[in-house]
Amino acid sequence: MGTPELQLTHPQSDPAPPDVTTNPAGLSSQEAAMRLDRDGGNVLPARRPTPLWRRVLSQLRDPLVLVLLAAAGFTLATADFTDASVILFVIVVNTIVGVVQEVKAERAITALSALTAPDARVVRDGVQHEVPAADLVVGDLLVLAEGDVVPADAHVQEAVALLIDESALSGESAPVDKAAGSSGAGDVVSSGTVVVRGRGRATVTATGTASAMGRIAAMLVAAPGMTPLQRRLAGVGRMLALFAVGLCAVVLALGLWRDQPLELMIITAITLVVAAVPESLPAVVTLSLALGARRMTARHAVIRRLPAVETLGSVTILATDKTGTLTEGTMVVRRLWTPQGDAFVDGTGYAPQGKLHRHDQVVGGEALDLVELLRASALCNDGSLQAPDATHPDWLPVGDPTEVALISAAAKLGIDRRAVRAELPRVSEMPFDSIRKRMSTTHQLPDDRTRTICKGAPEAVLQAAVLNDPPELITCATARAGELAGDGYRVLAVAQTDRPAGTDAGDAEHGLRLLGLVAILDPPRDSAAGTIAACRQAGITPVLITGDHPATAGAIAAELGIIASGDDVVDCRTTDPGTRAAQGTRVFARATPEQKVAIIDALRASGQVVAMTGDGVNDGPALHRADIGVAMGKRGTEVARQAADLVLADDELATVVAAAEEGRRVYANIRRFLLYALSGGTAEIVVMLTGPFVGLPLALLPAQLLWINLITHGLPGLALGSEPVDPDIMRRPPRPPSETVLGAGLWQRIMRVGAVIAAVTVGVGIWAHATDRPWQTLTFLALGATQLTVALGSRARPGTWANPMLLAAVGVALTLQLAGIYLPVLQDLLGTQSLAIGDLLIVAACSSLGYAAIRLDRLVHPAKRPARPPTSRAVG
Repeated sequence: MGTPELQLTHPQSDPAPPDVTTNPAGLSSQEAAMRLDRDGGNVLPARRPTPLWRRVLSQLRDPLVLVLLAAAGFTLATADFTDASVILFVIVVNTIVGVVQEVKAERAITALSALTAPDARVVRDGVQHEVPAADLVVGDLLVLAEGDVVPADAHVQEAVALLIDESALSGESAPVDKAAGSSGAGDVVSSGTVVVRGRGRATVTATGTASAMGRIAAMLVAAPGMTPLQRRLAGVGRMLALFAVGLCAVVLALGLWRDQPLELMIITAITLVVAAVPESLPAVVTLSLALGARRMTARHAVIRRLPAVETLGSVTILATDKTGTLTEGTMVVRRLWTPQGDAFVDGTGYAPQGKLHRHDQVVGGEALDLVELLRASALCNDGSLQAPDATHPDWLPVGDPTEVALISAAAKLGIDRRAVRAELPRVSEMPFDSIRKRMSTTHQLPDDRTRTICKGAPEAVLQAAVLNDPPELITCATARAGELAGDGYRVLAVAQTDRPAGTDAGDAEHGLRLLGLVAILDPPRDSAAGTIAACRQAGITPVLITGDHPATAGAIAAELGIIASGDDVVDCRTTDPGTRAAQGTRVFARATPEQKVAIIDALRASGQVVAMTGDGVNDGPALHRADIGVAMGKRGTEVARQAADLVLADDELATVVAAAEEGRRVYANIRRFLLYALSGGTAEIVVMLTGPFVGLPLALLPAQLLWINLITHGLPGLALGSEPVDPDIMRRPPRPPSETVLGAGLWQRIMRVGAVIAAVTVGVGIWAHATDRPWQTLTFLALGATQLTVALGSRARPGTWANPMLLAAVGVALTLQLAGIYLPVLQDLLGTQSLAIGDLLIVAACSSLGYAAIRLDRLVHPAKRPARPPTSRAVG
């Protein structure tokens, strides 16, 4: 027996709680505000904040910090208070930095979560409003539609083919039908469930922690796990630590062989382990990812899951929907066709301002065929159009943009939708679904008859099973629909018939009369062509997956440069899309949700890293299956947003490219930090190993190693994580998914740069020893200064004022290095001596070789550019 699941009940007519209103006008604004103040917001329990002592303890439990603590205890036991104080100081500083980084990262992630809070539609004061889900109160009248996530527990008051997916709560895979009860309070819908079909209204009965999702959330609050990059870096850290421990054992043996004190060599070996490996790397990576996510948010890309920041940098395929993504998403009726001929509609956007033209003449109410077509389109319609007000300066579409476009077109011909609906009230309907691809409504006529109106995709309406028209007319209409679709229009067919009252509802979509076709234009966004070009330049292959007609998909894809005119477009109804995706086809039309998933799976199986964009319910499974799911923030459904890793606040596809650029920037900066930190650690190991063989018995004291590690890996290391993006980063293909963090030649660069730092340091030490100068102090200065020049040379844009924080960090670190030489209190701690100005200048000149080395290394070993993805061309 497993853990018992939360049991959901579905009463047919449970009595509503005493304070739950069934008023169709909903609550008043004043009552809603009072209840919100009384009961609190509709929010789930957040993870309890981690106490400060627990954060500190987690930092001190790091294996390398435990080694430092043991070293501090050993030095105290041997009365070496100087080294003990330095070690303890390093422990304190590392702990403070780690705790601060953890808090900053947690705050950044929390802020991002708040940005993705869903909205809810409610009726208050008799008017439909969109409010934050957190502001819902018991008694609110919810408006639910296909694709919505139910924001609170509620009783169903009205339901039209309402089907709810409750698998997230009950574990049942089959969706559950919901109905309104005869006494007003019907079935229960629970927070967190999804409306997969139909629409309805429901009265809120429980919010926040009192809701079904709240009760589960209270049991499931857990700390976030490590990102894949953090896990890889942790593995690298363990490998480096083991390597360093082995080498330090050699250092210990060499020191004893040179008759150095045992206590001193133990402390030196332990210190070298800690100094050589950047133990705070996981915390630095988490902060870098969080800061990258914040930068993406500033560019209108809201990261919902932090690992997506890393994955974005390696996307090779951008699979995109058409409507609202590549196109404006502002649907406009442009062409009308009836058996009497064509007509053109002008105007822009949703504003009901424009004229209808036929044969170059403006037409109006005298064109009865057009009036009948647009009147029927406005009646068989669930959308609405709100006039501009103080909150929305433009005409605001509510509902499906396609349906709103029909309302706008009807208004241009003088048809008032509200008046028409009052004259012909709706008595029943068959909602649109992805299987039938049509919608039908039945309206009461004044003479006790009913009128059935059907609209939908041409292939779903223009068939003998639906229409009672001559075959010649159906053939003519089908050909015209194909021509309009080939020109990039979205085409709907509209039909109707009048019947006597009491006709069997099962015959509603049979025996209809064709009124005509409506061609709706969703023009490409101004930025779409440039975005596709930018993707290609960055090695990201665009793939179009849409449910539209093949001709429409091909026309848009060719116009934007996804394919060449005449290239292959796969019709998913007749061809296996998964096989064609693996072969490199880039445009898929008439794709079902299952086929979208099959395409994504095929692309991933071929080694691609796939980002999928979408906004509809049918995009949810594909968004969830892709490596990166990208949802539209403004027009997308809650299903899409909840399934996505990234939400585009501005609905602009170009934002995906900007986010990918930020992802590459984060990854490049992490590698930049690794090059800098590990080359310095390598140099420290080499210096300690070679010192005894070149006349330097103990090249550096333990306190000196720790001091160098503190000033070089501290501020400069963090500042490298804020480096600006490389100007060429989006001109390179993405990194291969299998590439390790030290791949693409990074570990070779670490060895080369580390060798230069070590050579400069050892060379200065040999020269100082041979000329009877304070050789240990000069070695100490050379090692720290050369690492700092490497930091300067690691900049993405050298010679500019980009990232002034790095310049300031290097300046502060160099000041601290000099303070360790000249301040008496630090001289006692570090065992250093004051240096002559001439010696300083010599070390300065030698340390500049670190800057020259890393700049030259970029020329000798430029960033490796992976091969272009194999899907960069269409397969005919």
